Amino acid sequence: MTENTISKGARPGQILALLFAGVFMGALDISIIGPVLHPIQKTIEISVKNLGWVYSIYVLFNLIGISFFARLSDIYGRRHIYMINIALFGIGSLMVAFTDSYAILLLGRAVQGFGASGIFPVASAVIGDVFPAEKRGRMLGLIGAVWGIAFLVGPPLAGLMLTFFEWHVLFLINIPIAIVLLYYSNRMLPSVRIDKPSALDPKGIILLGLLLGCFTYGMNNLQSLPLSEGILSLMVWPFFLSSVLLLIILLNLEKHSPKPLINIKLFKSRQIRIVSIIAFLTGSLQSCFVFIPHMAGDAFHTTAAKASFMLIPFVLAMAIGSPLFGRMVDKKGSKIVILIGLVLMVISTIMLSFYAADFALFITAGVFFGLGLSILSGSSLRYIMLNEVDIHQRALTQGLLTIFVSMGQITGGAVVSGMVAKYVVMLDGYKSVFISISVLIAGVLLLSFRLRNRKDEKEFIKKHQVTL
Repeated sequence: MTENTISKGARPGQILALLFAGVFMGALDISIIGPVLHPIQKTIEISVKNLGWVYSIYVLFNLIGISFFARLSDIYGRRHIYMINIALFGIGSLMVAFTDSYAILLLGRAVQGFGASGIFPVASAVIGDVFPAEKRGRMLGLIGAVWGIAFLVGPPLAGLMLTFFEWHVLFLINIPIAIVLLYYSNRMLPSVRIDKPSALDPKGIILLGLLLGCFTYGMNNLQSLPLSEGILSLMVWPFFLSSVLLLIILLNLEKHSPKPLINIKLFKSRQIRIVSIIAFLTGSLQSCFVFIPHMAGDAFHTTAAKASFMLIPFVLAMAIGSPLFGRMVDKKGSKIVILIGLVLMVISTIMLSFYAADFALFITAGVFFGLGLSILSGSSLRYIMLNEVDIHQRALTQGLLTIFVSMGQITGGAVVSGMVAKYVVMLDGYKSVFISISVLIAGVLLLSFRLRNRKDEKEFIKKHQVTL
């Protein structure tokens, strides 16, 4: 038995706008961190190595919180958990804005990451609660576009604000936004809950947190070393080994838990297994995107600032492609759209491998890359996840998807850094990276042919659709 209530007669469009605002705020706070790191270092004495933790600790606590808050929202309702996430994000922003201490800065970023961890999966679950299956693709695509736009405007917006204000203001501005979001969330968001709330899985939460913590710490240390040397480092391999052991323990625990944090039975679905692999690949591709300005600077002998502007075609294509392909998911199904996305990514990575120094082809590859990424990080994967589970597990599966993407980002960043470090000429290293990536994408492309076609997908949705 479930209950779906929308307070004060809020319309779906109003709810969507509210979700967009929360996702935009969370994404913007990730995208502005690059320009902010240098002024932070000038204010607070931090070594270059430790400066990386201003970003990494946000990612770590974001990973730790995803399944926890997703599970809470499936039990106690979207509205209250979404509000808790927004409130925590605001508190973390407040801590960062008013500190001149490195320890408090890290603590604030950890609270921010922990709060932000539930915003995207809960927002995606709300779309599943409010909109029928035939409209979910375009709505999830719009959220993907919001994410892309935030990454487009974030760095230049941060740079503009830093010319007039101290870096603290960029975090302080989150406070009034969070207060407005809390007010309207309480008035408008639906609350979908189980009549008899099930208990949480504290052992699962602790084990998952330790697993992700060890994995993130090991990968963060790996990024500062060449790949072959880094894997053998005592600051890397013991944490990877611990991650594997904790994963084995976690899987065994969750398999026998009556109320698991991660429902292992979900992975009996071929759809979910394939989507999880694609999600990890998507995260790896997103991490490659971060290195493209460095590659462009080396290929065209330009400054990092000018090279960053060469990302505009990438991000514009992603922002435009997300709603476009979201509508296509609704009309043609997820399989064909995912296959198109993977083909675009294969073409773009091959072009970047062999024609990186040709400006016209570089921009063309960037457009293909952005369009492909808009599909893989937009509506298609989340659409499948929403349709594969019942209403009680929507946020949980959206959270799992985000975890796979985030782990792909962390892994991709470390592997790219390690591979490039082996080469004297940095451009040769990036070419090698994109050749390897194109082969990997081709393998996942072949695997994706096993996804359900449109006819089978529609029959499955009709058979398993939950009426609210």
